[in-house]
Amino acid sequence: MTTLSTPLAGLWLPLITPFADGQLDAVSLRRLVRHYAAQPIDGLILGATTGEGLTIDEDEAADIAAIVAAAMAEGARRLPVLLGLAGADTRKVQRMIGRTADWPVDGYLISSPFYVRPSQEGIFRHFAAIAGGTGRPIALYNIPYRTGVNITNETMRRLAAACPNIVGLKDCAADAAQSAELLRDRPPGFAVLTGEDAGYYQALVHGADGAILASAHIATARFAGVAGLLAAGDQPAALAAWNAIAELPRLLFAEPSPAPIKYWLHRAGLIDSPEMRLPMQAVTPALAMRLDRAMDRWS
Repeated sequence: MTTLSTPLAGLWLPLITPFADGQLDAVSLRRLVRHYAAQPIDGLILGATTGEGLTIDEDEAADIAAIVAAAMAEGARRLPVLLGLAGADTRKVQRMIGRTADWPVDGYLISSPFYVRPSQEGIFRHFAAIAGGTGRPIALYNIPYRTGVNITNETMRRLAAACPNIVGLKDCAADAAQSAELLRDRPPGFAVLTGEDAGYYQALVHGADGAILASAHIATARFAGVAGLLAAGDQPAALAAWNAIAELPRLLFAEPSPAPIKYWLHRAGLIDSPEMRLPMQAVTPALAMRLDRAMDRWS
């Protein structure tokens, strides 16, 4: 079984996918990779929610993986990469993974089946079948307010016990009690990373191994610094550092993500266009004004 080059821990960035005139913007993507490889992050997620993965076709996903790998090879630092996958048909997800076997990615972030709302036994068998078809590590993605179904802690523990390559979780359960219970009684070696940007500090305080944060496209070092201060045992300083940036997730999720992030990155010169793919829309003029004011503060 393949293992990640670094543990599934720390701050991971779910990278946006830049577009221009309806096409993948390779130039901006390379620029983003060079920029974030120099930031204190521990890994990248490609083609997931923030990367508008459901609007990306297979050829584009292959190009994204290749461009990211090449950009990192040109620099001094290689980050581990997980590819985001989603699907409601187990067979189709298995086939997708099979077609990515030679792609330059280290593993997968896979959300629970959406729309069909399977039972917990169905969820277990879905992920077990997928995990059995690859030697690469898999992180589960539990986000019931998008998929319509929750992966219970019992099901996650069953999967971790049955499938050695299911190594962790992006936790967007939006249920503080469930998240806390999993952190108290998680399987050995099973990593829990929060995906709730606004709950970043609290998740770390309660023992999460890290986070996958769209907001960390902005003020990346500050987000990483919160975790660093907690690791050093300075909780008061960590809380102060978090309070200083806590408004950013609220602002960046004031309208459907990743439109606000793309607007910011475009204004900062990191991508050539803030273009979104339908049905997603660019930010409204009112939010653009708020983002402009925030950029003046954070620049």
